[in-house]
Amino acid sequence: MLEKLDFDAAVTKTEYRRRLPVLQRRLYDLEHALFQARIPVMVVIEGWAASGKGSTISTLAERLDPRGFRVVPITPPRTAEQRFPWLHRFWLKLPSYGQMVVFDTSWYRRVLVERLDKTVRGRDIESAFHDIQSFEEQLAADGTVIIKFWLHISRKEQSRRFKKLLKDKTARWQICDEDALQHKHYKRYHEYVEEALARTDTPKAPWVILAAGDKYHTRLALLEALIRTLEAHLPKTAAKPERAPARAPQPPTARRGSPARAASTVRRTPKREVPHA
Repeated sequence: MLEKLDFDAAVTKTEYRRRLPVLQRRLYDLEHALFQARIPVMVVIEGWAASGKGSTISTLAERLDPRGFRVVPITPPRTAEQRFPWLHRFWLKLPSYGQMVVFDTSWYRRVLVERLDKTVRGRDIESAFHDIQSFEEQLAADGTVIIKFWLHISRKEQSRRFKKLLKDKTARWQICDEDALQHKHYKRYHEYVEEALARTDTPKAPWVILAAGDKYHTRLALLEALIRTLEAHLPKTAAKPERAPARAPQPPTARRGSPARAASTVRRTPKREVPHA
């Protein structure tokens, strides 16, 4: 599955700068429409270490209204979290109705990272797959839109990026022991990824696999896929893009500094209810 990706897919910087603002504006409009329709959205960003997950999430988030959007970074479970069933901590981070939440890695670390370092073995792996499928099915049945992305790079490309990060004193912290282990056992981890994608790709919680060799291509492809998914889950009237009027209304004539001129040039944004965190 993963080897069929086109790693040569790329977008020029000029084209990226031209297309990105259009996609970001459309996503902003959809965020507002989702809030009005009270539809919760879960976006899962998974992928290889150094595949660009963090920078892609930053691009996704930079033009959205933070009142209806948040990012949840997932770390190894802490001591207190280990006292509960393993999915407990993810239930606590679900989006409210009308809110969009992006998971920077997710519950899939249970069948990937923790499987690789042998924290989880044997029957627990099968149990984890069952738990994940049940978790996503319950949320989808309640109306949550779920879309999952896997950012894929080759072992050679991962090695090149690791070396670049390690040369930079301000960036080397991004490479942790888990990343080094993943790179060392790239082939085995690759097999785990293939299995996870195959077993958990469902119509209600689909995987979108992206070749992440070129950051510009990856970001645009992710935004386009996300926009298509959100539009498909909104009423047609809400999903329809806003269009500018054929002719912009002319402001009233007024002297510089007068109240009439000031009122005509200030853009007024309608008040919006703040979604629950």
